[in-house]
Amino acid sequence: CENIVKTYDAMKNKSIGEIDHAMMLEAKKNGFSDQQIAECLKCTEEDVRSKRKSFDIVPKTKQIDTLAAEYPAETNYLYTTYHGSEDDVESSNGGVVVLGSGAYRIGSSIEFDWCGVSAIRT
Repeated sequence: CENIVKTYDAMKNKSIGEIDHAMMLEAKKNGFSDQQIAECLKCTEEDVRSKRKSFDIVPKTKQIDTLAAEYPAETNYLYTTYHGSEDDVESSNGGVVVLGSGAYRIGSSIEFDWCGVSAIRT
């Protein structure tokens, strides 16, 4: 929480033109959405998105190792993050995204799989 507050405080008296690559990346790594950054900087969400993309700050797709590194994992459990420097898997055209919420805990895999499959079938 302290880093989030420090990042907000560092941005709050700046304009979009004063935000550099390091500040934008820090904000994204601390979980700020483009909309939240825009509200802090008193500009539009599109201004922030444009600036972020001009810095080539985009989320990277990472793959969860569901086999604890015992065997090479080739699962479809993916997530995006601003903490990565490269994608674990290449994106392809098409496909389905199932968005979830809440924490993923040990022992919930059956419910997680059932919910994901049920969402795709509807």
